[in-house]
Amino acid sequence: MTHSEENYLKAIYHLGGIENETVATNAIAEQMDTKPSSVTDMIRKLSEKKYVSYKKYQGVSLTDDGKEKALSIIRKHRLWEVFLVDTLDFAWDEVHDIAEQLEHIKSEKLIDSLDKHLNFPKFDPHGDPIPSKYGELTKTTKRLLNEVELKQTGICVGVKDSSAPFLKFLDKHGIALGDNITVLDKEDFDGSLQISINDKSILISHQIASNLYVKCE
Repeated sequence: MTHSEENYLKAIYHLGGIENETVATNAIAEQMDTKPSSVTDMIRKLSEKKYVSYKKYQGVSLTDDGKEKALSIIRKHRLWEVFLVDTLDFAWDEVHDIAEQLEHIKSEKLIDSLDKHLNFPKFDPHGDPIPSKYGELTKTTKRLLNEVELKQTGICVGVKDSSAPFLKFLDKHGIALGDNITVLDKEDFDGSLQISINDKSILISHQIASNLYVKCE
């Protein structure tokens, strides 16, 4: 497979989710930042290779082979992110673009060895689950911080937005995975939250709260 084909499979998986819902070609074009006509050409190629199922006017979904391939790519991407952070001391806002390049390495032996070297991690530095060699995902019950009730405490387990600016914002304010976050107050006007984290109280916007995943007991 070409790198481009792999990127499309990964994009379709992310858009369709674990349930492998049908994805509109326009949504794929937006995700890939390309023209709908280019998406149509690629979908035709992937369909010929039995990686996707396409129904006119309905959209695209992954076949079993396509889902297996997409999960393999995602596994490599997230394992490399763990390696870059844990072994090479990269910041969590630096690793995505590098992992985008490394995820296309073909050697399964290398990836299996990397997984073993990292002691078979279940989650990447952003809190996303890492598929096993057999495509299995560790599930966790989580919700966005803006959905948490007042006075409730949750553990930060992931981010919805993994862009560098957002991750740098979290670093600046000392918010990291594993931190206990308590919702102290919520502004009705704009949805901003007063939270307690690491023994300090800070105000965060609704946008920030709607991009942080927490797990509540």
